[in-house]
Amino acid sequence: MDISKRIEELGPELIELRRDFHRHPELGLQEVRTGAKVAEYLENLGMKVVRMNRTGVVGLLKGGRPGPTLMLRADMDALPITEETGLSFQSENDGVMHACGHDAHTAMLMVAAKILSDMKDRIDGNIKFVFQPNEENVGALAMIEEGALENPRVDACMGIHVWAPLPTGQLGISAGCVMAGMEHFELVIKGKGGHTATPQSAVDPILAAASVIQSVQMIQTREVDVLKEPTIIMFGKIEGGTASNVIPDSVTLSGTMRYMYEGPEDSPDNPKNRFERIVARICEAHRAGYSLSFLYGHPTLVNHPEIMELIRCAAGEKLPTAVKLVPLVTLAGEDFSEFACRVPGGFCFLGAGKNAPEENFPHHHPRFDIDERALPVGVALHVQSALSFFDHADRLSFLKKG
Repeated sequence: MDISKRIEELGPELIELRRDFHRHPELGLQEVRTGAKVAEYLENLGMKVVRMNRTGVVGLLKGGRPGPTLMLRADMDALPITEETGLSFQSENDGVMHACGHDAHTAMLMVAAKILSDMKDRIDGNIKFVFQPNEENVGALAMIEEGALENPRVDACMGIHVWAPLPTGQLGISAGCVMAGMEHFELVIKGKGGHTATPQSAVDPILAAASVIQSVQMIQTREVDVLKEPTIIMFGKIEGGTASNVIPDSVTLSGTMRYMYEGPEDSPDNPKNRFERIVARICEAHRAGYSLSFLYGHPTLVNHPEIMELIRCAAGEKLPTAVKLVPLVTLAGEDFSEFACRVPGGFCFLGAGKNAPEENFPHHHPRFDIDERALPVGVALHVQSALSFFDHADRLSFLKKG
């Protein structure tokens, strides 16, 4: 099969799929229409399809001969944003928008699945096509818990993210840490209420909260090498008090922590443990108590060097159009890391920025859009990277160990 020609033939279908999903966005775990359309598409390709995590879809393509199993993943959920693009295929669901490119991810992987299913006799092993719901709120973990990496057991995983800050025609490809680990936290500082005229008879949680907000910043400026393990701790919400002359019993702080840390959870160097160490000492100094909850999050996304070398070679030699390969690391988060911390993974960024700067808006913006010329490149990257994995499977050290 001439893969480039086949992608060109499927170009109109690719665009129509992306625009259809864009027109009908659905929030995390509400991707009912999207999931049904994906499942029907894969079933029509002859795949066995399993539904997971309510709206998720897993399609299994069995190759011509036994071998390892590769997972290709796309996310499907949209965001609670009112679209302001004015596109002819603008969202028809009020207050919901594909403002991160997941519509493109779904469409690209569907078309890649169609091409690879026509080439299954060339594949020594299996491919799992995982269409994941609720990426914005760590939907990957539920997919894993329901068996997405089993039956058959997945040996490696790959994924692509369209990236508007990167011009069309470029690919962001790097090994090692490429996207931040992220935690949403809630910290309740517990004091003793009283009158602002007699603060000595109270334990002021507001003063303790102010000290916590200031002091934890030293983690990212005094405790870690910002070039090796950049860390950002941001407080986005503070709640406490009922009146200006009342010292409250407690103050609640909410925020996010992002970090490029690769190491064990129980290490004192883990950013979460550094954070709690400072909170505990400050609260003790203020005679206050506290409760700290990490609500949800995911680990740092670490790309396996051998997987990335396969993708790099496929991108440099096999794509239908020439692309420029550039290193890219970001403190944005991506729950593909939940898959990649369990099996060797590779995640890359597909440049999809428009030529005119005034038309480029960041991800999660109400006017976000992509250059659709990037979509066939994404399909080709999925297909060629998958084929490269099976062509070189006998050389991969982690498969030999398995």
